[in-house]
Amino acid sequence: MAEWRELTHLDEWNDVRGRLSGRTAVIFKHSTICPISADAWREFQECVSQRPDAAEYYVVKVIESRPVSNQIAQDLGVVHQSPQAIVIRDAKVVWHASHRQITRDALAQALNG
Repeated sequence: MAEWRELTHLDEWNDVRGRLSGRTAVIFKHSTICPISADAWREFQECVSQRPDAAEYYVVKVIESRPVSNQIAQDLGVVHQSPQAIVIRDAKVVWHASHRQITRDALAQALNG
């Protein structure tokens, strides 16, 4: 079963960020109170289960871990939105989307890059 890891502290993000070279990762920013985010969350989870080895998967709950979410936006140069999915390949953002643009198929296509 594919897994994702929740990032709750800045040191966790900094650790992940330091290991992105040569890797593919997906960061999913999730609002636990937003129905659109709940839909995107389901799409993200389906992608993770169907493509477990395509990337390392990370989740940031934007309300609960706002400093982490803000730092990711700053470090990656991607304006914060929620929900938001960011695909990183070899330490560079190659795709990002928000709201209803986050679908299992869109994520899979971005991972196929």
